[in-house]
Order: sequence, then C-alpha cells, then structure tokens
Amino acid sequence: MNSAPLFWNTILGGLQTGAFVVLGRIFDGDSAHNVGRLLRLAQDNLQIFSKPAFAQRMQSKTKIAPQDLVDYLKHVYVPKPADFRRLRGYVSRQRKIYLDKYQPLRHRVFAHKELSDAADLSALLARTRIRDIERMLVFLMSLNEALWQLFVNGHKPVLRPHRYSIKRMRERAAHNIRRGGSVHERLVQEAERFLKAASAVQSTRQ
Repeated sequence: MNSAPLFWNTILGGLQTGAFVVLGRIFDGDSAHNVGRLLRLAQDNLQIFSKPAFAQRMQSKTKIAPQDLVDYLKHVYVPKPADFRRLRGYVSRQRKIYLDKYQPLRHRVFAHKELSDAADLSALLARTRIRDIERMLVFLMSLNEALWQLFVNGHKPVLRPHRYSIKRMRERAAHNIRRGGSVHERLVQEAERFLKAASAVQSTRQ
C-alpha cells in the first residue's frame, strides 16, 4: 500500500467527503431530504401503513393465496403517531451530536472548503470521536431497517442493535467460520481479507 499512497489518500478523501456530505443531507434542518422530514411525512400519511394498503402492496408483488393474506394481515402492525414520535426522539439525540461536532466540519471543510488554517482544522477534529461516527452510522442503518420492515413486512418499527465496534466485529469473524452478517460487518471482513492478501503479496516480493 505504501507503493501507491496517492491512490489510497484519494480513496480516503473521497469516502470522508461523501460521508460528511450525506450526514448533512440526513441531519441538517434545511435539507429537503433530512430524516426528520421523512418521519413527519410517514406520521402525516399513516394510511400508507394501513392493512388495506399493505394487502394491496403484497398482492401486487406476490402471488399469495387469499386465505394466506387474511392470516398474514392478522399480524400486520399498524403504526400510531407515538411510534414516529419515539423514532424522532432517537433521531434528535443523534442530530445533537452531529450539529455539535460534525456539522462544522462538513460546512467548513468537506462541503464548502471555507477552512484552510491547520490550527483551526485541528481544533475541529479534536472534538470528534470515531466511536460517535460508528454509532451514528449504525443508528441510521437500524432506522432504515425498522422503516423497511414496517412498510414491506408490517412489523412494528423497532430499532434493533447492531455491532459498531470494528474490534468486536473482527473478533466475531475470527471465531465464526460462517461468514455473513450485516453489510457493515461483511465490509469489515472483506477489508481485512484484502489487507491480509495485500500483505502476503508484498511479503513474497521481498
């Protein structure tokens, strides 16, 4: 990897810029695509989660038998406004962290490049923690999964926990022969496999 540092720094810069721009789209209040507006839209249009609407969606995408559909609908969860208020509460906690520590970086460094002074940049970076970003991204993944399960499968929107520690994910993969898991866990596994393979190639050349 040291033989191509410009390539890897370019990849790193692109990933960092993309991540901060997307976080702004999700959490900034003036973004047309922010997650708060998404949840408000869902809460204001509860009819799309009704059992008749769910039945219509299922009939259009599957060949489910009428009686099977009737039986399935018995277990379909119809959300209430309180469900989305609860989800917005979780979002507010993550948004507070974003606004306090990461929005300044997004606006002044990654999205608009207002900041060029090294000391000011170091001061902004000193307030950040990798663990915050890990938790934020895993939270968004859990929220997406909860909304998808509600709309597609009629399940109650529950935020299920996911691993966010890379160390824990690597340890789990090392003790689990069967590869798999959530997409971020597979990404960690594949990144580690690539780095080990690249290291082995470099060793044989020396």
